[in-house]
Amino acid sequence: MNDHDAIVGGGLHGSLAGQTVVVIGGSSGIGFETARLARSQGADLILVGRNPERLQQVARELGARSSAAFDVIDFDRLGRFFDELPNQVDHIMVTSGGPYYARLADIDFSRARINFDASFWARLHIARCAIGKVRAGGTLLFIGGTGGRRAAAGTLTAALTAAIPALTKALALELAPIRVNLIAPGFVDTPLSASLLGDQLNARREQLQRTLPIGRVVGPADIAALALHLMTNTAITGATCDIDGGQQLVDGS
Repeated sequence: MNDHDAIVGGGLHGSLAGQTVVVIGGSSGIGFETARLARSQGADLILVGRNPERLQQVARELGARSSAAFDVIDFDRLGRFFDELPNQVDHIMVTSGGPYYARLADIDFSRARINFDASFWARLHIARCAIGKVRAGGTLLFIGGTGGRRAAAGTLTAALTAAIPALTKALALELAPIRVNLIAPGFVDTPLSASLLGDQLNARREQLQRTLPIGRVVGPADIAALALHLMTNTAITGATCDIDGGQQLVDGS
């Protein structure tokens, strides 16, 4: 039995050797770290990102099989990307769609619509494209978040945070035997977090180091390790897996 047969046949297998992993949003942060770890375990990589120069550099660095630069809310281009895949793949990870924090009175509806397209509609499009493209027992893996579980996070973020776990469960039934799971991080020390927090980043890091039960800040490598576990453990589907270092347990975090 080869590595591919071991994972698709059932049970836990620790290697991605001989498998193909598509990372949408794979040129930085969580996506990059997951791609790097998957490659270290022998996976072939197909990377998607918006920035052509950065994506090309990362693809060379990781030895990716191929890469494609486009925005996932260009749904026609997204469909062509899947149509042009020469073979089936084993796993698709989707990191697109960051949070948009705004009170109802302050919402920029044009920006909110773009955020909703990236965070919700893009996932539906990708899920439909995955049919026939992901091998049985493979994975469609979403990255979400936990911040919107607090009402103070804002209307749109709270709504999306509630919607994506429900979407994950429904898709796990509709797409079976493809497995569908959601990783829900809290704060993760990534370039996206840096862009959102600006000069408040270091203060946030220090606060979390003091207050989190794990005594440190969660990083992209932590999320990547969980992502690979969900790819290789074929007993898990329809799950929302929180990974926040205990952030939800600490008041004011």
